[in-house]
Amino acid sequence: MEEDNATDIAAHGTLLCRKAWTAYVGITLFAVVMVFMLRLAFVYSELAAAAVLIISALIIIYKVMVIRSVQLYYDEVGVWLYSGVLPWAKGVQGVKWRDMDEATFVQSFWSWALRSYTIRVGHRFTKDSEIVLSHMARGKDAVALVNARHQSLIRDGQLA
Repeated sequence: MEEDNATDIAAHGTLLCRKAWTAYVGITLFAVVMVFMLRLAFVYSELAAAAVLIISALIIIYKVMVIRSVQLYYDEVGVWLYSGVLPWAKGVQGVKWRDMDEATFVQSFWSWALRSYTIRVGHRFTKDSEIVLSHMARGKDAVALVNARHQSLIRDGQLA
């Protein structure tokens, strides 16, 4: 199913970035805690251990799928964020080129060392419509591409 989304985005726009490996750290810590919970559950009964195993596996699989679904891309209309796994949670939000303020990233030692950036695509008129993403791989390059495209559209007079 992720292949369908990737080919759909490739047909309509240019993929800028996805989540970095640092987005999986929390899930990994959760998995470690659940292993210890599983050991404790075996003390009570095998049924409790099976319940802990099934529930924790479902949570981990869902969270990994949600992280893998996050894609930032742009097309001729604007910059868009696609995310979601479940049908009622899937969706696209974005900022049109004409309404875009600027794209920025948070620069720190950790973002530089881990190559995982927090990026923001601002909306000129409201903060509610902006895109803010943490743990983005190649976020620094994505911001540069978005800003360059935005400036070229302004220079060419395509934005009113």
